[in-house]
Amino acid sequence: MSTSRLLTSSALLNPRNRVAQPQHGPGNSPYPLKQCHRNLTRLPASAHSRNRLQAREYRPTGSVTASPDLLAPNLPVTLPSSGAVSPPVAQTLTPFWTRPRNSSTCSRTLELKTPGTASPTALSLPPPTPTPPLSSTPPPYSRLPVVSRFNLPVLSGPAVFQTQLEYLSSPPLHNTQRLSGSSTLHLLDRRHYSVMSTSPQDTPIKGSPAVERVTDQLEKPSLDDRSYRVIRLSNKLEALLVHDPTTDKASAALDVNVGSFSDEDDMPGMAHAVEHLLFMGTKKYPVENDYSQYLSTNSGSSNAFTAATHTNYYFEVSAKPSNDDEELSATNPSPLYGALDRFAQFFVAPLFLASTLDRELQAVDSENKKNLQNDTWRLHQLDKSNSNPKHPYCHFSTGNLETLKALPESKGVNVRDKFIEFYQKHYSANRMKLCVLGRESLDVLEGWVAELFSDVENKDLPPNEWKDEAPLTPEQLGVVTFAKPVMDSRELNITFPFLDEHLLFEELPSRYLSHLIGHEGPGSIMAYIKSKGWANGLSAGAWAVCPGSPGMFDIQIKLTQEGLKNYQEVAKVVFQYISLLRQAGPQEWIHDEQKIMGDIDFKFKQKTQASSFASKTAGVMQRPLPREWLLSGTNKLRKYDANLIRKGLDCLRPDNFRMSIVSREVPGTWEHKEKWYGTEYSLSKIPSELMEEIKEAAAVSDQERIPELHLPHKNQFIPTKLEVERKDVKEPALAPRIVRNDDLVRTWYKKDDTFWVPKANLIVSLKSPLIHASAENVVKARLFTDHVKDALEEFSYDADLAGLSYLVSLDSRGLFVEVSGYNDKLPLLLERVLITMRDLEVRDVRFNIIKERLTRAYRNWELQVPWYQVGGFTEWLTAEHDHTVEELAAELPHITSDQVRQFRKELLAQLHMEVYIHGNLYKEDALKLTDMVETTLKPRVLPRSQWPILRSLVFPPGSNYVWKKTLKDPANVNNCIEYFLYVGDKNDSLVRAKTLLLAQILQEPCFDQLRTKEQLGYVVFSGVRATSTSYGFRFLIQSEKTAPYLETRIELFLEKMAKWIEEMDPRQFEAHKRSLIAKRLEKPKFLDQETNKQWSQIHSEYYDFEIAHRDAAHVKPLTNEEMVEFFKYYIHPSSPTRAKLAIYLEAQAKSDVTTAQITELVKTLELDATTAAKTATDLQARLSAADHDEDKEIAGLKEYLSHLSVSETKIDVATETWKKLHAEKVSGVVKDAAPPSSNGTKPILIEDVRSYKAGLPVSAAARPVKDLSEYEELDSKL
Repeated sequence: MSTSRLLTSSALLNPRNRVAQPQHGPGNSPYPLKQCHRNLTRLPASAHSRNRLQAREYRPTGSVTASPDLLAPNLPVTLPSSGAVSPPVAQTLTPFWTRPRNSSTCSRTLELKTPGTASPTALSLPPPTPTPPLSSTPPPYSRLPVVSRFNLPVLSGPAVFQTQLEYLSSPPLHNTQRLSGSSTLHLLDRRHYSVMSTSPQDTPIKGSPAVERVTDQLEKPSLDDRSYRVIRLSNKLEALLVHDPTTDKASAALDVNVGSFSDEDDMPGMAHAVEHLLFMGTKKYPVENDYSQYLSTNSGSSNAFTAATHTNYYFEVSAKPSNDDEELSATNPSPLYGALDRFAQFFVAPLFLASTLDRELQAVDSENKKNLQNDTWRLHQLDKSNSNPKHPYCHFSTGNLETLKALPESKGVNVRDKFIEFYQKHYSANRMKLCVLGRESLDVLEGWVAELFSDVENKDLPPNEWKDEAPLTPEQLGVVTFAKPVMDSRELNITFPFLDEHLLFEELPSRYLSHLIGHEGPGSIMAYIKSKGWANGLSAGAWAVCPGSPGMFDIQIKLTQEGLKNYQEVAKVVFQYISLLRQAGPQEWIHDEQKIMGDIDFKFKQKTQASSFASKTAGVMQRPLPREWLLSGTNKLRKYDANLIRKGLDCLRPDNFRMSIVSREVPGTWEHKEKWYGTEYSLSKIPSELMEEIKEAAAVSDQERIPELHLPHKNQFIPTKLEVERKDVKEPALAPRIVRNDDLVRTWYKKDDTFWVPKANLIVSLKSPLIHASAENVVKARLFTDHVKDALEEFSYDADLAGLSYLVSLDSRGLFVEVSGYNDKLPLLLERVLITMRDLEVRDVRFNIIKERLTRAYRNWELQVPWYQVGGFTEWLTAEHDHTVEELAAELPHITSDQVRQFRKELLAQLHMEVYIHGNLYKEDALKLTDMVETTLKPRVLPRSQWPILRSLVFPPGSNYVWKKTLKDPANVNNCIEYFLYVGDKNDSLVRAKTLLLAQILQEPCFDQLRTKEQLGYVVFSGVRATSTSYGFRFLIQSEKTAPYLETRIELFLEKMAKWIEEMDPRQFEAHKRSLIAKRLEKPKFLDQETNKQWSQIHSEYYDFEIAHRDAAHVKPLTNEEMVEFFKYYIHPSSPTRAKLAIYLEAQAKSDVTTAQITELVKTLELDATTAAKTATDLQARLSAADHDEDKEIAGLKEYLSHLSVSETKIDVATETWKKLHAEKVSGVVKDAAPPSSNGTKPILIEDVRSYKAGLPVSAAARPVKDLSEYEELDSKL
């Protein structure tokens, strides 16, 4: 696989998300109408470059008076004057005609008084033609036609118009017209007007936010209906404005050119901590959760991440006004302005509140602990720790309590001051890139950005670059590392220092090389080593370390057991293939294939989630791309440069690489332990004998090279028919149509009527009762689908490169086959997939490899982080029939290749098929594809009575169950709870509406209380839990604290929320309803999203294609009183009718006494720095040895302190402090605490799951919400 990897040293997991994603991170009033002063400022423009309007601000030096009615009738304006300028320049204005609030007339007179004149000069302007219609209730602002141009008398020097009257503000207006040789009036924000002059001056006017319009001509996809503008504020902050007239969500992201590479050496994690702290209140909005609360009540969310060289903050919010029935206006704006206002203050005046400091550092620490058993983090940090210690790539980027608090404070450092110092040193407007997307016009967005972000301080900091040292020096090359993973995995990694492609965005030579080295088709490295039984997968690609430093080119190979034994041979195959590329030389036709697909993909690129677009684009803006290429620069290959490809190849040399082997088997002993994650490893020079063999492989001749290695063939899957017949419809259809419906197959079809791309998705559900009849059958089916994918690997790789993919997997009712992508060659791939399924040969050699791989996959699943596992157990405990991974793993050793061969025949012999086809295909195409499925597989009809049905357990009122499991990973310290409250039938619209609204209301308070304030853990979230046929509400927390303790905190939170909901302000309640309705009615952004939405209804067998509208209709009339009653009945811990199931996943390992706890204890002793450091070390060892026994800890503490010259009073204070700390610590380590009682009953511990399920009723199966005949559009039979 070719990868375009952009893995930064600090960024692998996103912190502010409720669930994990790559990168580090933490975690609305209407447009204000208020009285304010306006400045009408006429500013000379600087020189133009490539049609970019460059404006500066200037301090006037003289005075005249004038009264231009551009804002309000007869509004007096002061015009300061200056000394004479020679020669004088005539100025030309192009005015907007605007009408002020509550005014029905427009003024058309300009009075000007110049120095030395007795009376003003009146300039009468002709009335508009035709006169704009004026309603009896005019809008708060209007933009009327330009009616004339007029010349001002010659002015002596620059001039500034200053309004003298306060008035109600209105959204900004802009004149987008630029007249050659003239000045144009611009309203830049809610305070300032600027008139651009052709005469640049030298003296700036402080605080007046001039805007340079860089370009509005961005290269964009052919169907993109957005408009774009790049601007630069006077403080050098650059912004991309995006007007999307149909978006449901508005968004903004700001990317700062500073990340973990700028951390101080003795405080790793500073950049990450600062990112967390910016969310915790600003001078203008000091309440720490004001931002998140505002977003939550406006269908929004936020996040952030810290990477090596940049930090990225983003949010999204409803793009529609508070009153969704009206259009955007000054009195009915979208919530974007309020969100932007709060967001901008992060970068203007953050508070770094001392009251939040410890909590956010605890959040950083929890995030770090969440990753300690994650091999991705562990191995990446090992790679960094063994790199050049003089380059910041070696940094530990996440940080923890020890690096960010305990150790600095033990040296007398005020950590809050250090974070503020970091912010002031590195955060500067000229390092910031902003992307704002909304429904508002570009002019309005420009005004908002200028108003809200012009106060960000510009320190004119240079861009961050690291040119003095390379990440890898000769000392770190030519070495082999053996690393022991947590998971049972085997990998060979080969890393080369590579070109710095920072400025090579047109050529990107690494893409050519990664395409060939990562290829999986005939002639590739992967094809050969797979045929030898050595590998299960391969990926290759380059990634940027940082500007100014060489990049890296990685080759990662997933090894089999035989491959591990022969890893040296695998490495030599890699170098033989590199020699092939060097001797064959760059091939332009290969580059052309890549370029063609890049062009096609960009041309038909569809919209994505607003916040994803904004975040990614803000990051792209940090690159040195022409601004016109901000959307296309990372997609397209623009130039073929054979010399650059050769230079890239020259980096892939035997004297310029290092190698690592990841395995729990080889070498068997590991001498070292990595500092931050504890990864065991050994490191040595590559044996000279192996190095010589690699050099020989790299220099092998064509005659000596392995004959199976060769360049790929031309790609037959590159689409050539890209036509789309567009027929606009008033409203896109909500439901597909049934175009075939008989005993064997039901086909659903929808012609794309929204996105107009030459793509299609085909999904086939092959329903059979065989698969889920037993755990053994599930494993056989899994082995069958794994064999199909294995057999198709070489053939399908070209299709994947050409934007066409497939999937064969298990689903809850049988098998699932999907083919999606460009529709031109879709039938070709579908046919091959079906034939492979039908005619599959299960060869013993491949069977053993695939079986061993599945064995490891099952074993590794039990080593996943707890929050990732808990959902599977909840599904198992709430479904009528299901199997755990443990049950499947127990069956696997007994299954033979003969059994899989026989099972394939039985499985495909008798089926019912449900087909869904969506996209750029016609009804006739859909029927032909259905026929292809039928004629290729040729199954017999499965009687309807044997169709699989899915049902869930029903929890009677008053149910109270707990299930416990001890986790398998002995080193994991995190526990986890899923706290599930059963509510009712999934198809009950009112139950669904109330549960959804409850989730909307509790989401932000849950995160704020349990995550931010109580610091229970990094992973904390709440929301709806839907099973096959039922609906419920859940909390999920992963923490070092015990599951029973977490349950008590959840129940205390719910008790608090009962009163909070009851006393909720009616306006806030209505805001939550609007927010939820907006979320439910949000439209799909791209074809696949609509496919998934409709397929989920088909697969559920409810066929409720209007569910979102139905939910919105039921939410709208809900009252607070109804929600209070709902909460009391189903949710409140004291309710005798609520039904609860709690799943406890318990860690084997205990949390040690932490450095932070010891630091807090030692503080009470008031020792000097040297004594305090030694005391901390001694006490940590002594107290940890007590194994959480409080009496032993206190005795040891007193004994130790008695030998120091510490007063009895301080010993008593220290003892009381430790008792408090012990109580907090114990809440995270005691495993046998009883689950809390609730609703007057003690919970029933589930010990026998079969008996537990037998004692509960089951739900009815899913049924269509309406007669399916209403969807039929069948051809008449002859």
